[in-house]
Amino acid sequence: MEEDKKIILFDGVCNMCNSTINFIIKHDKNDIFRYASLQSDIGKQLIEERNIDTSKLDSILLIEPKKVYYYKSTAALHIVRHLSGLYPILSLFLIIPPFFRNWVYDIVAKNRYKWFGKKESCMIPTPELRSLFIDQH
Repeated sequence: MEEDKKIILFDGVCNMCNSTINFIIKHDKNDIFRYASLQSDIGKQLIEERNIDTSKLDSILLIEPKKVYYYKSTAALHIVRHLSGLYPILSLFLIIPPFFRNWVYDIVAKNRYKWFGKKESCMIPTPELRSLFIDQH
């Protein structure tokens, strides 16, 4: 695993989450992120190594190189900081209290399967993208 990369753990069976990961990959011009599903062995290992409370994990987790991690809306807003284009402006929403941001986030997370669907198994990256997924090595 590359020590200087930020790791995004995501719900690998969620269509919305998979679309979001594809969007991040497209806009990660500085090659900041690596990816793994929450359901993967490496995802479970990273969660266990950091003693992360799994009750707070429902769709996305950002793990920084120094064992710092973010979940829910805070993870999403820290991710957009590193994307190309105007997306980093969205990180200004970090000034909104987390309890409010996460209330909105939780509504979307709770309904994501109903609104966007669910896969039977985790996403399999194309050969071109395989090197970005740490659980595929």
